[in-house]
Order: sequence, then structure tokens, then C-alpha cells
Amino acid sequence: FPTDLESPVKSFLNILNSLMVKCPAQECNEEVSLEKYNHHVSSHKESKEALVHINKGGRPRQHLLSLTRRAQKHRLRELKIQVKEFADKEEGGDVKSVCLTLFLLALRARNEHRQADELEAIMQGRGSGLQPAVCLAIRVNTFLSCSQYHKMYRTVKAITGRQIFQPLHALRNAEKVLLPGYHPFEWQPPLKNVSSRTDVGIIDGLSGLASSVDEYPVDTIAKRFRYDSALVSALMDMEEDILEGMRSQDLDDYLNGPFTVVVKESCDGMGDVSEKHGSGPAVPEKAVRFSFTVMRITIEHGSQNVKVFEEPKPNSELCCKPLCLMLADESDHETLTAILSPLIAEREAMKGSELILEMGGIPRTFKFIFRGTGYDEKLVREVEGLEASGSVYICTLCDATRLEASQNLVFHSITRSQ
Repeated sequence: FPTDLESPVKSFLNILNSLMVKCPAQECNEEVSLEKYNHHVSSHKESKEALVHINKGGRPRQHLLSLTRRAQKHRLRELKIQVKEFADKEEGGDVKSVCLTLFLLALRARNEHRQADELEAIMQGRGSGLQPAVCLAIRVNTFLSCSQYHKMYRTVKAITGRQIFQPLHALRNAEKVLLPGYHPFEWQPPLKNVSSRTDVGIIDGLSGLASSVDEYPVDTIAKRFRYDSALVSALMDMEEDILEGMRSQDLDDYLNGPFTVVVKESCDGMGDVSEKHGSGPAVPEKAVRFSFTVMRITIEHGSQNVKVFEEPKPNSELCCKPLCLMLADESDHETLTAILSPLIAEREAMKGSELILEMGGIPRTFKFIFRGTGYDEKLVREVEGLEASGSVYICTLCDATRLEASQNLVFHSITRSQ
């Protein structure tokens, strides 16, 4: 019967097994006998990948990306099984993360970093858009109003089909972190006549004032921060600089102080800010800006004060923190006094207290010294309580009177310097 097979004679098998066969594996040109061929092939670690794909006749092998989804699935079936086994064993079954990471590594290996960065952003849930804080910095540095920024945001989204810039509400949320009123703090002892609330942002500069001051109508707009809240925000902005300054002085960055902060106050008119064709309320066409700069921070260490921060550019607008902005003429003594008096009262209250603020995860103590060196000759006497031109004082840098100057023409010390 044809199915009854018999093994060939032994002499034939010996001749057959002694035939030399060339190994088809890549980078292996070894010739082995047919008898040892199976053992030799199995010795290759990547036996399946090492076998040269011989495609005699038929259609040429198509590239993976040109296949249909079903054909791709079929070709990658074994790889998919291996990846799933690895993910189950090592990554808790997260096949997606394993595949994305493999793709990311392949892109980096080929120096395709831009595409890799986009993939990384998608993996972290950020997408390819800019961070809200970055968009806020772009809006501020390019002097775009909210409406101008919104137009740019809509245009870019419509043209590219992607949300690269973030909407205005996201910028406002990012702004809250940077503005006063975000960080909690405490005063010891509590400030006199100042609320203990810390979540105080922008407040009306006219709040608490009557509609007229000494029979003088207050027809102005003023916005300000509470002085202590603004100082806290400025210090938290400088957190990295302060901790780095401590490390550079070989101090442990867990020291809690007390720190002494020297603050320079500035107040000056901003000139004509009128709307040429606006329809707003009838207010003065000049503005006055009250601001401060953190000049120097020292810490008591043993018997000496160690400087951990000093402002390298004290006249730069980048380190000048706004405190109050009012539409008023700097010559308007009554309005200026009415709006600035709460600020001055807050400043005087802070002189006798210590601020407790958590920085770097540790509550730290800060004391403040205020220097009013940013006022010009006109405003210095308003804010510091001195008389204007024609007074008994001769200078805005020292406290010498005309009588003292007439008796001593040489030795005068600058008592009002920073």
C-alpha cells in the first residue's frame, strides 16, 4: 500500500547526512553537514530574525506602512505577543506605554528630537501647545492687550487646526500664582489695623475713602495691592535666588532666619496717559505709580549678617514691583495723600512686626527695612512728610536745614541714601 513507508537503507542515509549545506543565517557563511544542520541553526540566538527572507517569484515584499491594517496586524502578530508578555510581566500590562517608549527611543536614536519632543508632550498629556505661563509671558513681553491676544489665539487655531496658544482663562489662572494674594503668610505680632487675610489680590485704591476729601472731590481711579501681600509675592518670586545665595555662602538652606530685607520705595508721575479718542470716565489725564524693589537680603548667622541676595540691576523695570497705580496728577496733594495714606500706614505697621513665610518647605522669618530713595524732589516731601520747595530743608538726600548748612558748608552726610 502506498502509505506504508519504509526507511531508506543506511548507506543512503550516511551519504545524505554527509552532504555539506551553507547556513543561510545573516553574517554566518559556515558550511555544516546536513546531519548537524538543525543543531547549528538552533544555536543562533535570533534564529527567526537571522533567516534570510528568500522570496523566489511572487510579488515583492511590501513595506510595513504600505500594508492594510489587517495585513499589518498579521505581520506583527508575533511581536505583539512578545510585547504583551513583556508588558504583563514588567509594566503591569501597560502595552501603550511600552510601545510609545519604544517609538520615543527609536526617534531619539535617529536624532529626530523634534518629533520625539512632540510625542513626549502627548505622553505627558500636554499636547503640542504652549504652557499657559509661557503664553502669559509672551503676551506681557509683546505688550498685547487681552483682546489682541485673543485675536491671535483664534487666528492661529483656525489656520493650524491646533491649539498652540492657550485661551485667556488659562492665562488668568496662571497669573493668579504670580500675583499677590496667592501665598499664605503670617505676621508676629499681627499688623495693626491691617486684615489678617492673605488671599487679597487687586483692591480698589479708593476703598474706605469718602467721595470727597476735605471738601475736595476725588474723581480718580486707583488700583493697588496690599503692601504686605505684594512683598510676600516678591519674596516667593525670588525663592530660588535666596536659597542659592545661602548655598553660595556655605549656609544650610534649612536655616529659618531671621532674614533682613531692604526695600527701596519709588513713586513718580507717569506723564500723560490720556485716551485720545476714548469714551471712558472723566478722570485726570496723568498717572502716578508707587512701586518697590527688593534691594538686599541678609541673614543673621552667629554674630554677623551674611548677604544672601543683592539686586544687580536696582534701576531695572524688571525688578521694580508695582504696588499702586492711580490716575492723578503728582502735584495734586490732596488726592495723592488720600490714596497713599493706607499704603504708608501698612508700611509703618510692618516695621514693628516679623513676617513668617514658608519658603522651600520651611517657615522662615523676615524683617523689613524701608528706604524711600526712589522719589524725585517733588514727591519726596509728600511721602516723607517734608515741606515742598521753600522749606527749611535744603536737600532731598539729607536732613540738613538751611540754618545748619549756613553754619557748616563742608560736612554733610547722605542720610537718605539706600
